[in-house]
Amino acid sequence: MSGWSAKDVPDQSGRVAVVTGANSGIGYVTARELARRGARVVLACRSEARGAEAAGRLAAEVPGARAEVVRLDLADLTSVREFADAFSYDRLDLLVNNAGVMALPYATTADGFETQFGVNHLGHFALTGRLLPSLLGTRGARVVTVASVAHALSNIDITDLNSERRYRRWTAYARSKTANLLFTHELARRLAAHGCDVVAAAAHPGYADTNLQSAAPRVSGRKGSERFMRIGNRYFAQSAEAGALPTLYAATAPDVRPDSFTGPSLAMWRGAPGRSWRAPWTLDDRAGELLWGASEQLTGVTYEALKA
Repeated sequence: MSGWSAKDVPDQSGRVAVVTGANSGIGYVTARELARRGARVVLACRSEARGAEAAGRLAAEVPGARAEVVRLDLADLTSVREFADAFSYDRLDLLVNNAGVMALPYATTADGFETQFGVNHLGHFALTGRLLPSLLGTRGARVVTVASVAHALSNIDITDLNSERRYRRWTAYARSKTANLLFTHELARRLAAHGCDVVAAAAHPGYADTNLQSAAPRVSGRKGSERFMRIGNRYFAQSAEAGALPTLYAATAPDVRPDSFTGPSLAMWRGAPGRSWRAPWTLDDRAGELLWGASEQLTGVTYEALKA
């Protein structure tokens, strides 16, 4: 993987990709580079206006790119269902579960879930399940879920997935990212058990300069924290271009294995994509099974083709 860059993304002609949160940051770069290599890309964005702006920018940067914007609000399971029902392609080669929120003040989704768990995990769990027939019908399809090194701050609490007993925003974020990795682990296990050739993998960007860090301080009106985050991004973070490389690698490189976790190779912080450390609890079969069952119950989305 040494020296791997966006120029090494293989030809994607004839492939269809869905990228959530594709209007900015890592999601935008991922969508743009897939389109540059010939993929037809669906920019799944909560804001149609910001999605349209991103699509215009992408078209200017990659003339001839085939990209479209479809509204998707991961904080609303009705929106997830409507997105999947409207998916009109006869194949789905790549689903990039990229969108997310970080360290927000306590709030709930349209369906009553704690927002970080609801958006980062449950929304993507439901989306993947609803798009599963298209993925299974496409040879060599992949599901790449974007996690974070912050997962190491906390395991999930299967008895309090929505942080109802006590809410700490960074703990809730870490648990949602642990859930991303447990979801990848259990999805990969079930796909293998059923002889499917869909690859489920995970990636993380290290510390990348995106608007994710400043969103929570801005929402809560903490201008000092927002300014601090912006300064940190400016002087310590790698660019969104570099931060997207692990996702692009996990999405397209031929040697990616099921349940792999790709991140920056230099102290998991920055640098070319490489195999990343992950907390042992993200490889716990029983925890993955319990989270899967709870997620099916909470979302009402069952993976019938992958029943244990």
